[in-house]
Amino acid sequence: MGTARGTSAGKSDIAFALLAALLLLGLNACAGFPQLANPAGDNDSLLQLVEVRDLLAGQGWFDLHQYRMGLEGGFVMHWSRLLDAPLALAILAVSALTGSTALAEQIVQIVWPFLQFFLAMFFIIRAARAFAGAHAVLPAAVVGGAALYYVGIFSPGALDHHNVQLVLTLASLALLLEAPTRRPAAFVAGICATLTLAIGMESAPYAGALGAVVALLFLAAGDAERLIAGDFGLGVAGVSALVFVATVPASSWSQAQCDTFSVVQFAVTGLAGAGLAAIASLRAANATAARRLTSLGLLALTLALVVVLLFPQCLAAPYAHLDPRLQQMWLGHIEEAQSIVQLVSDDPARVVARFATPLVAIVLMALRLGHGGWRRQDSLVGALLIVAVLVSAWEVRGSTFSIAFAVIPLSAWIAKWRQQAEISPSGGSMLRMAAAWLISVNAIWSGAAQAASRAFETGAPASDASIDAPCNSKASFAALGAMTPTTVLAISNLGSPILAFTGHRVFAGPYHRNVAGNLLVFDALLGSAADAKAIVESHHVGLVALCRGNTESRLFAAKAPDGFLAGLMRGNVPDWLEPAAGTRGTPLELYRVKSSG
Repeated sequence: MGTARGTSAGKSDIAFALLAALLLLGLNACAGFPQLANPAGDNDSLLQLVEVRDLLAGQGWFDLHQYRMGLEGGFVMHWSRLLDAPLALAILAVSALTGSTALAEQIVQIVWPFLQFFLAMFFIIRAARAFAGAHAVLPAAVVGGAALYYVGIFSPGALDHHNVQLVLTLASLALLLEAPTRRPAAFVAGICATLTLAIGMESAPYAGALGAVVALLFLAAGDAERLIAGDFGLGVAGVSALVFVATVPASSWSQAQCDTFSVVQFAVTGLAGAGLAAIASLRAANATAARRLTSLGLLALTLALVVVLLFPQCLAAPYAHLDPRLQQMWLGHIEEAQSIVQLVSDDPARVVARFATPLVAIVLMALRLGHGGWRRQDSLVGALLIVAVLVSAWEVRGSTFSIAFAVIPLSAWIAKWRQQAEISPSGGSMLRMAAAWLISVNAIWSGAAQAASRAFETGAPASDASIDAPCNSKASFAALGAMTPTTVLAISNLGSPILAFTGHRVFAGPYHRNVAGNLLVFDALLGSAADAKAIVESHHVGLVALCRGNTESRLFAAKAPDGFLAGLMRGNVPDWLEPAAGTRGTPLELYRVKSSG
C-alpha cells in the first residue's frame, strides 16, 4: 500500500510539474519566443552558447580559453565543462535530426530551460509534500510556478548555469527531506550538492549549508540519522573525485583556484564527505553524542586548518583582489551583484519584490520554532532559506534561490488555511486562506511595489523609446555580422552578443577574469581620442562599435565627459575613423578605422 501511494504521489507530482512547465512553454510560444531574438542583456547565456560552439568546433575539453575576448590570446574562463557537455550533445543530436545546426541551437535554447523549469517545479513539489503533506502540493505548484517564472532564469535562451544550480540544490533538498524513508536518497543528494558547487561557486553557501545540517542532525539524533549522513558523505566524496579528474587537467591538479572547481574545492568536499561517511560508519566514532561531537568537531577543525593553512587566499571576498577601477566602474553597476543597501537607495521597489516572500517565509519558520514543533524538515528548509536571504542581502543574485526556497514554507502555510477552511468554512477562514495565497505570490508584491514606486515618482526622466536602445537584440548586430571579422572596440555589455552573433573578437566582457581586456577598454573609452587611437593601432582594431542607449555607454560618458566615447556620442568623430555605411542612427553605430597607409 505504501509503495502504491508513493507511486501515485510521484505521478501526481510529475503531472503538476509538467503542467506548469507546459503552461510556461505555451506562453512563450504564443509570444513567438521573443527572447531568442532579443536576449535582453543575458550575457552569460550568450557566452555559454559561444563556449559550446567552440567545444563543438574542436576546442579542447580542458581548454577553457575564450580566444575571441580579451587581449590577444584571450583569457581562461572560470566556468565548468559540466554544463557545456550536455548542451553540446543536445545540439549534436538535434542537428543530426534536423540537418541544421542553427535550427538545433534554437530548439535546444527552448527545450533546455523548459526541462530545467520542469525539474525545478518537480523538486519544489516533492519538497513541499515531504515538508507539509499532500495538501501542500497544489499551493507549491501554483506559488512555485509563479516564483520560478518571476526569477526569470528559465526563459527560452537561458543556457547559463544559474537555472541548473537551482535545480540541483532543490533536488538535494527534496532528497534529504525524503531520506528517512528512501535509502538511496541521501547518496543522490550528496551528488547533487557537489555538482551544483562544481558548476559554479555561487552555490557554495547552499551546498555547505546542506552538509552542515546533515552533520548537525546526525550529531543530535545519532542512529536515526547515521545512514543518511554516511550516504550523503559518500555521495559528496565520490562525485567530487570524479569531477576533479574529469574537469581539471593533470597539469593543473596542484593549482588552487578560488572561483572554480580545483584542488581547493576537491580537498574540502572530498575530506568533508569522506570524513562524514567514516564517522557515520565507525561505531567507535558515533556510539554516543559525546563521541559524535568530538569526531565531527575534529573534522570541522581539520577542514578549517586545510583552508587556512593551504588556501588562505580563498578566505577573501570573491572580488577583493579585483582592480579598483573595475570594482568602481563595472562591479558596482552589475545589478545582480548589488547589496540590499544599494537597492534600498537605488530601487526600493525591487527590494520589496526580491525580499518580501523570503522574509514572510522566515517569519513562518520562526513561528514554528516558537511553538515548539521543530522537526528535521524545518532544519533543512530553514537553514537553506536563511543562508539564501543572507546571500541575497550581500548580492541580490541570491534572491533567485531564496524566492524558490520560500515556496516550501509558504505552501505549508496555505495548506494549513485551506484545510481549516474545509473543516470549518466561514467568512473569516476563507479570508485568511485568500490572504495567504496573495501574500505568497511574489509577482503580487512586485506589482504592488512597482505601482507604489510609480505613484511617488516625480520628474522622472523620459525613457529612450527608440527600438532596441540598449542593443540587446540580435537584429542590432546584423550589419556587424556581415562585415569581415576583425577586432571590435566596444563596451563590455556588447562583448558577449558580438561573439554570439558575429565572427569578430572583442576586448571587454563582464567577466572578472578578463581584467586586462576590460582595463584596456577603460583606457580607450575614458581616455582622449589620441589615447584611443594609440590603443586601436597597437592592438589592430578594425571597428569601433557605439551603442548610445546602453547604460554602460552613458556611465562612461558621464565619468569622462571629455573622453573619447563621450565625444563620439556627441558626434565628434576623429579623423582616423569613418562611419560605416548604413549604421548612422541605428542602435549600434559602427565606425571603421582608416588604414594608416
